Amino acid sequence: MKNIKNIKRTLFLLLLISVSSCDDFLSEIPDNRTQIDTPEKISELLVNAYPGASYMDFAETMSDNVGDGEVGSVTLKNEQSYNWEMHDETNIDTQAYYWDACYRAIAHANQALVSINELGNPASLNPQKGEALLARAYSHFMLVSFWSNRYNPDTAATDLGVPYITEPETVLLKNYKRNTVKEVFDFIQKDLEEGLSYITNNYKEPKFHFNKEAAKAFASRFYLVKGDWDKVLEVSEGLGSKPVGKLKDYATLSSLAPDIQFIEYGKSSYAANLLIASPNSLIGRSASSSNFYLSDDKQTELFRVQTNPFNKTWLFDFYTYNSSRTLFTPKFEEYFKYTNLTANIGEAYAGIVLLSNDEFYLNRIEALVMKDRIAEANTELEYFLGTRTTGYNSATDKLTEAGVVAKYPVIADELTPYYTMTPLQTSYVKAITEARRRDFVHEGLRWFDVKRFNIVVNHVTFGEAANVLVKDDRRRALQIPLSASNYGIEKNPR
Repeated sequence: MKNIKNIKRTLFLLLLISVSSCDDFLSEIPDNRTQIDTPEKISELLVNAYPGASYMDFAETMSDNVGDGEVGSVTLKNEQSYNWEMHDETNIDTQAYYWDACYRAIAHANQALVSINELGNPASLNPQKGEALLARAYSHFMLVSFWSNRYNPDTAATDLGVPYITEPETVLLKNYKRNTVKEVFDFIQKDLEEGLSYITNNYKEPKFHFNKEAAKAFASRFYLVKGDWDKVLEVSEGLGSKPVGKLKDYATLSSLAPDIQFIEYGKSSYAANLLIASPNSLIGRSASSSNFYLSDDKQTELFRVQTNPFNKTWLFDFYTYNSSRTLFTPKFEEYFKYTNLTANIGEAYAGIVLLSNDEFYLNRIEALVMKDRIAEANTELEYFLGTRTTGYNSATDKLTEAGVVAKYPVIADELTPYYTMTPLQTSYVKAITEARRRDFVHEGLRWFDVKRFNIVVNHVTFGEAANVLVKDDRRRALQIPLSASNYGIEKNPR
């Protein structure tokens, strides 16, 4: 671990050029809206079909990647996430903020689809149609993943999902009912598969849109949750075996100064990054200074040499500010857009990676395990872990079945997905989830595995009794924001 004190991060100004006429029309009374009646306007509209907020802060803080750093100052939303409570606040990086951002993105996607239909649904607009369908599917998937019970085909037909919205609002205020989890997943799959058939890479900035590989990576995440291993393998086939040059190059990243790592991690030029965004978020500050985050004890637990399958040092770098007991790895470059230069106030935006080849590859390896293609999975997992290990030697550092079983032993009721796994599959899946856990620290992906595998989480606050998220705890489904429940959307049981 590298421990550097008093790092001064440079905040780069980002002139965020927004298409205000397209973005603002959703706030207008329908009769006053600008007409989206040309291919160019539709493409401009789709720039806003991605959530303008981030889930990473609250998702990470709910997971078992964090502990009490005892830094002294605690934000309310940080503490509430740590205790799996609904946020009282609705501002930046809160649950309600992300909920609203997802439905706003969905509204843009829906208007694009209506406008395409009004133009006669020409084949020339298939790329825009594909992007709109995938964007709509993505936001709904994120919503159902946070605000509903985990997917289980035995209960999905009765579990409360989220409203799946497929039409633009035609009235100023409209009451929506929650679809079931099964209905939401069926709608997502329909949009996803149709969108995949249309999507292209023909963008000025492909990494800020659902390009072909990003769409497949999202599909692999969706099918992994559904347990459709064949589909995961189908969409990820293009990665090939040992995808050289397609994964994050941690050997190079770790050689850079932290200020440079912040910038490099989320760059669009990296082959590993498939879909990136710049939402209104303070995630970079949370990762480096929040009390309930990657505490010193938690960092030691996760990244000590003994957790590496080759018993070598991990390549990941960690730093602190002012000798804080909360650590961070440089991932989020913050951009600041001034709204009033005189008052020195503005909005913070963070560069984040929404989909990557790193996750995509791990999803493929997990599907290989679940199809009992253990030898192939072992080869790919060894390669992946080797790219994260200091001094890895492919000739001598070997991953074996016996080694995996010893390093990742089966513990009764530790991982309990809705489907069954053999003891050998369980050890390999545990190895994969642990790899994913470390690779995406700060990014909130661990919460998806906590939920999917019903993992027990134990949160300890200094001086207080432990707070335990037990299996099937109702708090695993976030409570519906008041802004939605006050207009009739049914709350989750508590």
